[in-house]
Amino acid sequence: MSEPIVSIVIVNWKTPKLLAQCLDSIQKDPQHEQFEIFVVDNASGDDSVEILQSRYKYVQVIENTDNKGFSKACNQVIPIARGRYVLLLNPDSVVTENAISELARYLETHKDCGAVGAKVLNPDGTLQLACRRAFPDPAASFYRVTYLSRLFPNNRTFARYNYSFADQDQELEVDALSGACMMVPKEVVEKVGLLDEDIFMFGEDIDWCWRIKQAGFKVVYNPLAVVTHAHGAASRLRPIGTTIDLHNGMHVFYRKHLAQKYWAPFNLLVYAAIWSRAAVFIVVNWARSLTPRAAIK
Repeated sequence: MSEPIVSIVIVNWKTPKLLAQCLDSIQKDPQHEQFEIFVVDNASGDDSVEILQSRYKYVQVIENTDNKGFSKACNQVIPIARGRYVLLLNPDSVVTENAISELARYLETHKDCGAVGAKVLNPDGTLQLACRRAFPDPAASFYRVTYLSRLFPNNRTFARYNYSFADQDQELEVDALSGACMMVPKEVVEKVGLLDEDIFMFGEDIDWCWRIKQAGFKVVYNPLAVVTHAHGAASRLRPIGTTIDLHNGMHVFYRKHLAQKYWAPFNLLVYAAIWSRAAVFIVVNWARSLTPRAAIK
């Protein structure tokens, strides 16, 4: 293959069937022969690698001996990617026929754009709100945690974190995209650096978008590219660990980019709120694990 247009980076952990569906969907893109595909397997311990080696010989596989998380796994690949554009794609995603080539086309024709994301749908066809977000400053986070954003989804103040007031079929410049499907020019990566490895998973996409915007580039939601994402297919296997990872991502992002704007006592309150929320979710997940299935039904 000559120099590929897109380098696709997929981090897999215990989702072999979904990974196969994802790879099969990529092959339907009319430009798939101009893509190179990397799969980093984070010590799944199942038949993921065997399936890749037997059915997807064109995929470049990196087999880790431990679960390095999303950021570190992506960073194993991005420096050696040869494509003009790097696509982060989750293994529990299915892309429409031209979604990847559409994202590449957009970056090719919009040189001021440093990251572009797809219209990401839930399996039931509804919009996955995380695919277009504002940065989680204290106000936006408060409106979201208190459910004001859900009570007033068309209010530009209360609902600004997920832009739920905006038409999901219209192109939109946003603050942040979802790492489930986000494409970045390789030259932009070289300017802003790799993903933050202090974030195991969750929040590394927002941090990357922050740095991309700080470097003077736009971040854009492009609804012409459509992806279906079974959110949390792997993270459900470790609910407490996932909760800790999610809130650690919040902590790291706030400490890096927002804490310097506020007084130390206020920052302590923010950190306390983050980890109090994590504690509540951990207790809830623990309680659910103790509840007999018959009682749940």
